[in-house]
Amino acid sequence: MSSKLYDLRLVFFTIALISLSLSLSILVLTSTLQLKDHPSFTRSIQNASPVGKSNWVIKIPVERRKKRHSTPVEFLAKEFKGRIETKIGLVNTDEGEEWEALGETSLVYFDRVPEQRRWEEFFPEWIDEKEKWGSPTCPEIPMPVFGVYDDQFDIVVSSVPCGNGMGREGARDVFRLQVNLVVANLVVRSGLKNNDDGGDRAVFAVFIGSCEPMLEIFRCDDLVMQGDNFWIYKPDLRRLKQNVLMPVGSCQLAPPLVNQGEENIKSRQAYVTVLHSSEAYVCGAIILAQSIIQSNSTKDLVLLADETITKTSRRALMTAGWKIKQIKRIRSPNARRNAYNEWNYSKLRIWQLTEYDKIIFIDSDLVALRNIDEFFRYPQLSAVGNDQVLFNSGIMLIEPSECTFRKLMERKQNVVSYNGGDQGFLNEVFTWWHRWPSTLNYLKVFEETKSSEREKLPESLYAIHYLGLKPWMCYRDYDCNWDMRKRRIFASDSAHRKWWQVFDAMPKRLRPYCSLTKKMDARINKWRERAKNASFPDGHWKIKVKDPRQHH
Repeated sequence: MSSKLYDLRLVFFTIALISLSLSLSILVLTSTLQLKDHPSFTRSIQNASPVGKSNWVIKIPVERRKKRHSTPVEFLAKEFKGRIETKIGLVNTDEGEEWEALGETSLVYFDRVPEQRRWEEFFPEWIDEKEKWGSPTCPEIPMPVFGVYDDQFDIVVSSVPCGNGMGREGARDVFRLQVNLVVANLVVRSGLKNNDDGGDRAVFAVFIGSCEPMLEIFRCDDLVMQGDNFWIYKPDLRRLKQNVLMPVGSCQLAPPLVNQGEENIKSRQAYVTVLHSSEAYVCGAIILAQSIIQSNSTKDLVLLADETITKTSRRALMTAGWKIKQIKRIRSPNARRNAYNEWNYSKLRIWQLTEYDKIIFIDSDLVALRNIDEFFRYPQLSAVGNDQVLFNSGIMLIEPSECTFRKLMERKQNVVSYNGGDQGFLNEVFTWWHRWPSTLNYLKVFEETKSSEREKLPESLYAIHYLGLKPWMCYRDYDCNWDMRKRRIFASDSAHRKWWQVFDAMPKRLRPYCSLTKKMDARINKWRERAKNASFPDGHWKIKVKDPRQHH
């Protein structure tokens, strides 16, 4: 009896061993079939180690062993667990079958913006700033009939357009902008209306595809999950509303938010400038601070300085009104060695000032002529137009965020700056921006055919941006840009005097920091002599200089 039992156990063991061998063979075959299309499969086989003559150890790529992301539906199912009814809006996509497991889906209908519309129509180089906001100067970007969808959705799902799908060329695609604005409007309208308890209703925005949503509209701080081809946001609805209240482009002046019924949310605010690589602009930063203080501003003044700014200069800057913060400078990846803009990406450090909600950055070669605190009532990124579809980064409003700073650092190696500096880079990252009046960043540059404008400056200027040679690099008697043929387009004695008026009104103990060195004085006199030899008709070289700074 025991012998038969032993034989029976042996049979069962043999059958189990054969079954296990078959299972393992099937598992290996299945893994091989799954891996054969993987981009690392061929490389893995080539790097494998031979065992005997025909057996190979397949090295499964590390990324295949990582735990895969949940799908958007799986992630949001946890968020809405227990919800009786979940409503989902589908924008630019009709693939809603997988979402039906989560709730009721609805297609959002809207007319696609005409294909002939170009970005330049929405971001023109020049507009008539005398026109009030809301005048019909912008082309239309069709939106849904929002009354049909108001207060309806818990989730808005969108397929992200990529323009022509070729690299950064899609960054200025009007259809891409349209879809982002449609989603933003639906999220805000669903989240901010009809809240009995007064609180905002959580609404999620889900973007599907190979191209991510616009950073200018959907803040990376609100990103709650990201996979290979999807992004899930839980937007700060109050901040997102500020964007949907803006015009569709810089084809209109942006309105201050309080004029559009948006409450004036109290926030931490500051003016910021940056000094790096040289002390050539220390005097300019002192005058900038004093001009803001003289305008009776109530905001903080923060200056980011790298190690090249000496203790002596820092003391003067603090006396002028700046709070100094030490930074490590950032090299511009596309600038030439020792070029003027080699370290201009240091300006990106302003996004790290997260103790403030909003910042108005100002270059230290500007001077404020009157109070500009009202311009904090705009969202990121607000600025003055510069050329074609671009803005000038000399004065702009940004919203600090470590997440945004990291995004900028990631993109700086791949996004090419048209001028090698920060302005060209920022214009490629923030292609959708809001137009401030040109009087806020009055560029001191004049066409030869309009020379009369040099001395008759526009009334009610907010600030002047001193292009060319700076006032502190000249005698106070006149604008020394007159003495250089290539720089005469920047010459204006009237604008020059505005800067020196701030100088005269500041404490006398700060004035020595705007002195001339012997080298600077020699340069001025060299060009005065050349202007004399060329007999420039303006005759500035004839002026008898009285500026005591000439005596060093």
